[in-house]
Amino acid sequence: MIDAVSGILTWIRDDWRSHPLRFVAELVAWAISLGCSIIMAITVPDPPFLVLYPMWITGCAIYSWAAYSRGSFGMLANYLLLTTIDTIGFVRILT
Repeated sequence: MIDAVSGILTWIRDDWRSHPLRFVAELVAWAISLGCSIIMAITVPDPPFLVLYPMWITGCAIYSWAAYSRGSFGMLANYLLLTTIDTIGFVRILT
């Protein structure tokens, strides 16, 4: 168990050292995602979509950039698609 935790901490440190901006961006996107989920859970059945949608879209766009900088096609495709779908949803709410 200690070896597993040590390996994870080493991986985190190496990730930080390899690209600090991406590391911070991913932490911000993770915090946005977590925040959106908590707000949604607390406010159902009437969530504040005018607040949540822009937050969520921003987090997905950040994750898209991070995936691109990592060279991860699967993550990039996923987060670009989520960004696109949710941007359309947000525009539909506004119109």
